Amino acid sequence: MSTPPKLLIFAGSTRLASFNRKLAHAAADLARNSGADVTHLELADFDIPMYNADLEAQGTPADVMKLKQILFEHPGWIICSPEYNGSYTALLKNTIDWVSSPVKADPAWQDGNKPFSGKVVGMLSASPGALGGLRSQSHLVPLLLNAQCWVAPKAFALGHAGDAFDADGKLINEAHRKNVQAVIDQVLFASSRLHA
Repeated sequence: MSTPPKLLIFAGSTRLASFNRKLAHAAADLARNSGADVTHLELADFDIPMYNADLEAQGTPADVMKLKQILFEHPGWIICSPEYNGSYTALLKNTIDWVSSPVKADPAWQDGNKPFSGKVVGMLSASPGALGGLRSQSHLVPLLLNAQCWVAPKAFALGHAGDAFDADGKLINEAHRKNVQAVIDQVLFASSRLHA
């Protein structure tokens, strides 16, 4: 029996009522139903300060080291990116900055791109507006490519997200579910072949 593909899903928000956290939950359910071994990560569970090289010189925070390992272990990712001022969140950028920073004292993590290199990343976003956070995706893609990720060509931006979820946090519209599923399918397809 083959091992289920591993998929990491997280949102670039810690806000309790975040539409992107809801979208990450919905995507995780769909991915599990597709047979994936899903890790649904909440960035709020990690104690990560704002990146500062002076702070880093005192030692990379333990939760950053945990995140490095988690990202490294998953060949496919789905990122649900909120849009703040037409771009991705400071939380998401800070997370990437910390995780991509080399740990000079640890031979296993001296390559800053190690957690990112070769990962297949699918982009989702949600917003109350009509564009669904699309601009955050367009800004995040170059950052991921710079970290040597493969970005799936298929993406989905969920507009009018305030009306998109039921009381249980599931997507109401079948077309929305199909669009999210299409991103999941492409990430699972590509990551299984790149990491065969």
